[in-house]
Amino acid sequence: MRFERASGILLHPTSFPGPFGAGDFGEEAHRFIDFLVASGQAFWQIMPLGPTGWGGSPYSSISAFAGNVNLVSPAGLVSSGLLEPSDIEHPPDFEGASGDDSRIVAYRRGLLEKAFHQFKGRVQGDQELRRDYDGVVADASSWLEDYALFAALKDRHDGAGWWTLLRRTASFSMSFSASGSTSSVTPTPRASR
Repeated sequence: MRFERASGILLHPTSFPGPFGAGDFGEEAHRFIDFLVASGQAFWQIMPLGPTGWGGSPYSSISAFAGNVNLVSPAGLVSSGLLEPSDIEHPPDFEGASGDDSRIVAYRRGLLEKAFHQFKGRVQGDQELRRDYDGVVADASSWLEDYALFAALKDRHDGAGWWTLLRRTASFSMSFSASGSTSSVTPTPRASR
């Protein structure tokens, strides 16, 4: 197989400028793609896009399948009607912060939680949104529930390593309902053997 000579740029989305502490797949990413096309570049090489692990490195992700939620564009959530413009009007000053800074992660998590509550309220009555949601869940069915449980346990235990979670917990069950009735990890007593 013969390939034509081509060039491209290596750039992780967190390197884009923006008011939310680190870059994401918002307007700056779209501008960058337009720049690549206009300058005749053929490739955009990126580092892994999964949830970062220890030290915020994209190479120590806690999942081979899940995406990094910090790459979700807050402005895109406004455009989708999941946040109000006022929710992102005055972001904190993140001057000098890196992409894995706890202030950035906490700010973005708060926005995502608010957007998720809006989503839960809309998904039951919006057939197109429901169809999209069901499609994503079906596409990810081979890994989504296990990852969601792992991520919830990791979050509940302040980021503890996976190898310590079994020692720290009894048995856990996770319940999730898109209707909004539950979204939690609850302890379930381990059956005696």
